[in-house]
Amino acid sequence: MIRSQMFGQRIIRPLGTAALGGIAFINDTLIGVDTIKGHLLQIDPLTDNTKVINSHQVRDFHGTTGLALWGDVLWITRNYSVYLCNLHSLALEHFVTLPYRAHGIAVWESTIYVSCQKLGYILIFDQSTRREITRFFAPGVGIEKLAVAHETLWVCDDLEQSVYCLDKATGEIQFSVLTPFDSPSGIAVHTHNITGEETLYVSYASEEPYIRDNPNSNPNHELTYRDRTFIHPLYYNYDSEKRYALSNGYLVEMSYVEEISPLDEIYLPELEWRIAIPSETNRQKIRSIEPIGLPFTEEIADGQRVAVFRFDCLNPGEQHIFGWKALIEVRGVKYRVSPRDVENIPPLPSELQQRYLVDDDDLAMDTLVVKNAARESVGTETNILRKIYSIRNYVYDKLSYGIKPHINTPDIVLDRGVGSCGEYVGVLLALCRLNGIACRTVGRYKCPAEGDKKCIPLQPDFNHVWLEFYIPTLGWLPMESNPDDLVDSGPNPTRFFMGLAWFHIEIGKGIPFEVLTRKGERLTKEDVSIGELAINHIRFTIFGRIASFYSRLLIYSKNFTDTQLLQ
Repeated sequence: MIRSQMFGQRIIRPLGTAALGGIAFINDTLIGVDTIKGHLLQIDPLTDNTKVINSHQVRDFHGTTGLALWGDVLWITRNYSVYLCNLHSLALEHFVTLPYRAHGIAVWESTIYVSCQKLGYILIFDQSTRREITRFFAPGVGIEKLAVAHETLWVCDDLEQSVYCLDKATGEIQFSVLTPFDSPSGIAVHTHNITGEETLYVSYASEEPYIRDNPNSNPNHELTYRDRTFIHPLYYNYDSEKRYALSNGYLVEMSYVEEISPLDEIYLPELEWRIAIPSETNRQKIRSIEPIGLPFTEEIADGQRVAVFRFDCLNPGEQHIFGWKALIEVRGVKYRVSPRDVENIPPLPSELQQRYLVDDDDLAMDTLVVKNAARESVGTETNILRKIYSIRNYVYDKLSYGIKPHINTPDIVLDRGVGSCGEYVGVLLALCRLNGIACRTVGRYKCPAEGDKKCIPLQPDFNHVWLEFYIPTLGWLPMESNPDDLVDSGPNPTRFFMGLAWFHIEIGKGIPFEVLTRKGERLTKEDVSIGELAINHIRFTIFGRIASFYSRLLIYSKNFTDTQLLQ
């Protein structure tokens, strides 16, 4: 079997490597640089075997952040400068020095692309004159690494957790895709030696926590961190008509179970317990759904599937376990919409105005503090996309993330300056609706973002909500509720602005996730609280990555076996 076909799906974990800072291909061999150790590595993608090829020049490569190859010439970025050398001699020659740190580098013939986060640009140099030809705006806000192939400049951004496709002549963004893991640290294009098909590979470098034994402490174990670096293919499918790109897919089993265990004795006749079922969306498909513990019937509420569990009578001391288990295909999605795309859009339909521009969830939209915030957040802006972006940044800058036992109303949250994801959502909903932007809540849970842990039961740390906003002619677009305090101060990453990672599980778009009714009437928290009546149990199992041909073509056939679909 051809080598490039054999390593197409596997995660490459170079042996003895601390943190990959840049990668490039020579045929089917990977060249990488370990930023921490200064090792220039030859990596076998099939076996993970690594060889240090700069044994006598390690000091020269310490702190190298970017790497590129053109022919037998190696290019690197280190500190403020760009260097080149022959791949066989490795004697570095200075090429150019930037006013700030250089990060990524890509080479196509005699054109050199260099990224610099502090400048906020990708600089383009001519090799023969060593002069800057032009510069492109950096598409993201983090440290960016580069690769180039034919007419395309690929840019991966560590904070954005995204890869951008740019026209290499103009710098115009064609589309972007989310990476399946955080902290991307390098990008390379591999060309199949027979078909000529190009595949993107992204390296990742971060730390992961783990528990280790320590006989000298009490208790005799401790939390510490270890290096985590690997290389993984990035698959994508861009739909220019629908304006979104999908990236790496996973087959995930999610189970949601309620265990009736009331804090107080309770009697509830003719009880119906409704639990929303995962949604069908552009990025999320439900393969199967089955009951756990007790049977349920299905209803459709505003286009969303809901499981209905019926109890003739819930008596004191009676206990049950019930819920559903869903097999879900999930992918990352990123929409590409610019302000000019929404300049001349029709008005919001009246039915959406009546439903999504009102205070229907204790949003405190009539309070002075919320009204002032709504006005300050957009200023004089009239473009709907710029308005929602300004509101998002206003809320991100005003609030710090913190988990709270109860969700307070937006006026209290704005005064306090700290909020949980649910409180961020409340503030965003209030400010958007006051500015005429229809929006609704989505979410409930995120699968632990550990796509390399296959067939291991995983539990989320807590529930999670985000929102969608509506743009006439385009429909509903996603937006993450809070930045998780990823950066101390702006600019705020846009990775989940009009985008969701594969681990976001969409459930109950625009409807309550869980509702109790009796004789057709909805029970309120004053009647009975679900939290005081039952304990929920949520579990995810990642069965594997959906194979590359499936991710690209987005087709499904019952003739495919799980072995064919999963790698």
